[in-house]
Order: sequence, then structure tokens, then C-alpha cells
Amino acid sequence: MAESVNPIPDNGGPTPYICVSRGNDAIAFYKQVFDAVETLKISDPQGKVGHAELTIGRGSFMLCDEFPEYGALSPETIGGSPVVLHIYVEDADATVAKAEAAGATILKPVEDQFYGDRGGKVKDPFGHIWWVSTHIEDISHDEMRRRAKELYGMS
Repeated sequence: MAESVNPIPDNGGPTPYICVSRGNDAIAFYKQVFDAVETLKISDPQGKVGHAELTIGRGSFMLCDEFPEYGALSPETIGGSPVVLHIYVEDADATVAKAEAAGATILKPVEDQFYGDRGGKVKDPFGHIWWVSTHIEDISHDEMRRRAKELYGMS
């Protein structure tokens, strides 16, 4: 009798799957900047990344090189991405500085946010946008709403 298989893996929640040009360089960047751990990589005979899986902290994401023949196109090819990848780190300031030193572009400098995080936004060298945060204050949803109203001048 066949063993029962769980149809939804333990990490079966939404998982970003990003397409990049220069997949091996992207993996190296994510390892260097975000301390990503490569758990799987399958490459084609030319060395292009057909599929890779990486973890950062408790989260994971998947990655592949561009394969236009399969509709896999990077933000560089299509002119940007509407998706922002959010990541929590121990020190947002240090991580954003490390990202910039490794070739990322700062889109929004790191600063304290009304919702209890300190964070900023970078575009990595492969066109993906990352919001990098460190949680600095626990606040209630009511307090968050109050601060947002105050910040944005809403009544």
C-alpha cells in the first residue's frame, strides 16, 4: 500500500517565485545581502538556473533564470515589477547598506515607520524590489490606525 502524502507541504503558503536574468549572480547576491540559504538548484547544461529554492529566516522563495520560450521574463526585460518582496531582518539599516554596497539601488531610505517597523526599500541588481524591515515596536491595530490618520491628515 502506498504511503499517504500530504497534498499541501508544511511550507505550502504563498511562496514568491521570481524570475531573474543572471540567476547564479542573483543567488550569490541574496546569500551575501540577506543571508539566504540555497536549499535546491537545478541548472540546464549551459548553467542557467532552471529552478532554485532559497530560505531567508523562516521564509522561502523560488527563483529561475529567464526562459522567454516559456514566458519566464525578468523585471529587466519587462520594464519593472509591480511586486514588492518584504523581509524582516535584525538590522534594516545594516542590511540596506550591505544591499547598496552589493549593487542595489535605494528607493526609500530606512526610517521609522508609523506601524512599528524601521524599514526602507531597495531595488536589487536584477530588478526586484525589496522592503527591508526591523520590527521596533509592538502597537495595536487601533494605534496603527490612529497614527496613520495623523500622518496622512485624515479625519
